[in-house]
Amino acid sequence: MPLLLDRRMLLAFGAAAALPLSAPRAQPAPAASAADSAFDALAAAWLEANLRLSPITATLWGDHRYDDRLDDLSLAGWSARRDSAAAFLTGLTAIVPAELSRERQVDAAILRNSLAGEVWSHDTLQAQRWDPLIYQSSVGSALYGLIARDFAPLPQRLASATSRMSGFPGLLAQVRESLAPARTPKIHAQTVSGQNAGLESLVDLLLAEAGALDAQGQAELRAAAGVAKVAIAEHQAWIDGVLVPQAAGEWRLGADLYDAKLAFALDSPLSRTEIKVAAEEALAQVRAEMYDIARQVLVAGDAPPTPPKPTADQEQAAIAAALELVYADRATPETLIATAQAKLDAAIEFVAANPIVTPPTEPVQLVLTPEFQRGVAVAYCDPPGPLDRELPTFYKLSPIPEDWSAEQAESFLREYNNWTLEGLTVHEGTPGHYLQLAISNRHPSVLRSILWSGSFVEGWACYAQDVMVEAGHRDGHPLYRLANLKFLLRVITNAILDIGVHVEGWDEARAMHLMTHDAFQQEREAAGKWTRARVSSAQLPTYFVGWREHWSLRREAEARAGAAFDMKAYHDELLGYGSPPVRVSRQLMFDLPVG
Repeated sequence: MPLLLDRRMLLAFGAAAALPLSAPRAQPAPAASAADSAFDALAAAWLEANLRLSPITATLWGDHRYDDRLDDLSLAGWSARRDSAAAFLTGLTAIVPAELSRERQVDAAILRNSLAGEVWSHDTLQAQRWDPLIYQSSVGSALYGLIARDFAPLPQRLASATSRMSGFPGLLAQVRESLAPARTPKIHAQTVSGQNAGLESLVDLLLAEAGALDAQGQAELRAAAGVAKVAIAEHQAWIDGVLVPQAAGEWRLGADLYDAKLAFALDSPLSRTEIKVAAEEALAQVRAEMYDIARQVLVAGDAPPTPPKPTADQEQAAIAAALELVYADRATPETLIATAQAKLDAAIEFVAANPIVTPPTEPVQLVLTPEFQRGVAVAYCDPPGPLDRELPTFYKLSPIPEDWSAEQAESFLREYNNWTLEGLTVHEGTPGHYLQLAISNRHPSVLRSILWSGSFVEGWACYAQDVMVEAGHRDGHPLYRLANLKFLLRVITNAILDIGVHVEGWDEARAMHLMTHDAFQQEREAAGKWTRARVSSAQLPTYFVGWREHWSLRREAEARAGAAFDMKAYHDELLGYGSPPVRVSRQLMFDLPVG
């Protein structure tokens, strides 16, 4: 049976570690020049403008002056944010990078890429006209950001939620006015239909806490909740009655848009062609290593043949047979979340006991992904904002949907078996995203904590999975390494898939063959990734690009240090730079020119 949820499980399944408050944020170095002072003033003004223009973002980042307000999601609101970015970009170009101190050169380069990307996205990509998912994230976060973390007394947060819910009719009307149904891709409209239905559960979460308010506050909360539910229902009717039927937009970006978006996403000189060639080479290499492990673990009399030099069919059959041993060790729908919790606890203990990296003291919790965020990824890490650093990081995991058949649930559990769940928990938890982002949030530059590099962050989490295998996690069991390599196939094929569907015109059959045959993914995982590839773009390659860059940097550091190389010291130094692009981390580590 699918996992049945109660409302408290939506917020937190359990605390993986009741840890002390986080280490204090270091202070930035004093300005050493007029250029430094000018940049500091510009960066502070940029932060303040973003907080003011997007109250929902301000809440998520940890500034709570605007918790009772909502964003302006009208086209005029989008234009105001675009014009603000353009103005700051103009101001930034007046500052000569060579006159900045080294740390500020890094921040200036990161900010420049972000501002230019924001202007390009508004003017050229124009997602505000055709992508309902960017709105859905804002609308859901308006409430979830107030209830998920205890950044202020509950009555204060409920009062802010009351104000925001009262504004839902106007907010959702802005969404409908901004979107052009004929430009909206069908898959985006269908995905947002399911997510919007989950908004009502957030309203119910707030209503369940009404007892924390006095009589007047309770009455106001209930009235606002009623207004919000009516608005959500009206919006659902529009999605299902107008947006979905009329959606006729093209979800494929095409080469020009894709290449431009990829350049902003990676902040790297790597081209799409270079990425694809490297990914295809890595795919063959990883499959060869998986075959070598298959030769070790396939000992049963009915196992397929494993000759030293297999044919393509022999390699495929042997790896598939070995993976059956991995799939056999799996949870049930009822024990999935508890199993993930146990693995998170164990990973935290392992990192603390081994010379891998200095663990953070910030708390982490495994939570169920809220309904309004489901349908795109199975799991992800949700850290606190850089201004709310003492609050917990959430490792979010989606439960098995209640409307899935037994066969679909079985497919999911085979994919997310206990060995793979180990790697997923390392990736999202520790020493992956939770650990890395907790350390990144301590960086003296708030700007760098906010504008992290996707390829650094995703690449680190993939690299961290390898490091745990290297360090002997799970006693070096070959099935753990095999599952790790299968996960790595997913990382590699993410990049190939994204390029294939958005630029090369791949259809579903070709995409599914890559995932289910070449990367051995189960049908449910592949089907979910097919959806994700269509509703997102230029994000899936960040895993492979970042993983490859992290390993390249590690090998260079080992070569430079020789026998003196210390993995823990290396990781501590690397993570201490925050989350800039890996190429920038290399420049900082080896005292090279920043650029």
